[in-house]
Amino acid sequence: MAGSMTIWFFVVLSISILLSWTNPRGETIKPFSLTPLYSSTQSASSSSNEDISGLRYDFYHETCPQAESIVRTHMARLYSDHDNVSAALLRLFFHDCFIEGCDASVLLDDSNGDKNHSIERQAIPNQTLRGFDKIDSIKEELEKACPGVVSCADIVSIATRDGIMLAGGPFYPVLTGRRDSIHSYFNEALAAIPRPDDNITQTLHLFDLRGFDERETVSLLGAHNIGKIGCEFIQKRLFNFKGTGQPDPTIAPDFLTEMRMRCQDSNRTTTRPSSSMASLEMSESAVGMSYLQALSSSISSGAGFDTHYYQSLLSGRGLLFADQQLMANEKTARLVRAYASDDGSTFRMDFARAMMKMSGLNVLTGSQGQVRRNCSLPLVSS
Repeated sequence: MAGSMTIWFFVVLSISILLSWTNPRGETIKPFSLTPLYSSTQSASSSSNEDISGLRYDFYHETCPQAESIVRTHMARLYSDHDNVSAALLRLFFHDCFIEGCDASVLLDDSNGDKNHSIERQAIPNQTLRGFDKIDSIKEELEKACPGVVSCADIVSIATRDGIMLAGGPFYPVLTGRRDSIHSYFNEALAAIPRPDDNITQTLHLFDLRGFDERETVSLLGAHNIGKIGCEFIQKRLFNFKGTGQPDPTIAPDFLTEMRMRCQDSNRTTTRPSSSMASLEMSESAVGMSYLQALSSSISSGAGFDTHYYQSLLSGRGLLFADQQLMANEKTARLVRAYASDDGSTFRMDFARAMMKMSGLNVLTGSQGQVRRNCSLPLVSS
């Protein structure tokens, strides 16, 4: 059975690679590499089913065979009560993996026991993160079934994938075997998370530092298809763009009026910079806008992982300055047009592959790191 699952996994992966080589309307774009997730020399007949970072398919097969089933069942329950949990965990996943890799460092409440050390969660881009309690609840169930076995880093990666699927997004395989960091990275999070007011050059630079090219970056920003962007991330663009005291002059007057109606200027609202892929609010009552709301009534769109984010950008109705900046670069604008021009299948395929790649960034495996029993606290050495 395990052998047949291995073969099935690589067959699906191979088909995915072949199908993604051609862009809609015959526009060919060079396919991107899956490294570091997969070695170019790795054969589909590999018996270990292990990637070059040490992650493996079905890592918990012997130590906790029900692990992924527990995550999947719990996520389905969470989603039935709060469908915005998908966007919240996607954002949490991004903030974790983008800073020093997918190691659950963003979940820590302290740094290796040092309460006086600034922690990742306190960095400005992370102060509006949601979903910590959801990861904790999944961890509690796993600890009952398999104490001290499943890492928090793996939980975040698996739960994010399952949340994306529940929201109508694509399936992609998540290799497992990550271990948890004992360190938190406040300064790195403060400096390296993309901001909603970044221009296209800054955004591409930050993604490039982590190995993502333009195509991968544009597909990953399509995560804004789901969730709501809080008004605190939009208000500066509407009322005090770049400190001018005026709105962003590139916003169409009718769209500016609409955005201001939804996001009234208020001295009671604290505006904080966050990331361009990290402005999705979890609270259903949060004041903000979604990209479905940003679309004009003349454009039809579904409600899930389709092309409405890219259609919005083509119409000049990007909610964040960093999003709309995708149209300011020839290559990224061409990708936006390509994704918006078909039924969403190309975007979904590219998004899935980019998420697979992100989930393998700088992971800790083997004897590195640890497996926390409590996701917010490192293990204390005896």
